[in-house]
Amino acid sequence: MNTGQSRAPELMTTREVAAYLRLAPATVYKLAQAGKIPAVKVGGQWRFSRQSLDEWLTQEMQRNLNDR
Repeated sequence: MNTGQSRAPELMTTREVAAYLRLAPATVYKLAQAGKIPAVKVGGQWRFSRQSLDEWLTQEMQRNLNDR
């Protein structure tokens, strides 16, 4: 049974997303600035929905498979 403790929070910071995607925080920031990753700026700081990120990842993976 999953207690939810190992899951990422629903609303994530740049650092949390970097750890979740195994990227450098600067890379996540650049992707957000460029509009290439789903994000919203709140109070001058980027925030990311885990669900939106998961959906984005699924779409990107499918797109990469189709490009082969």
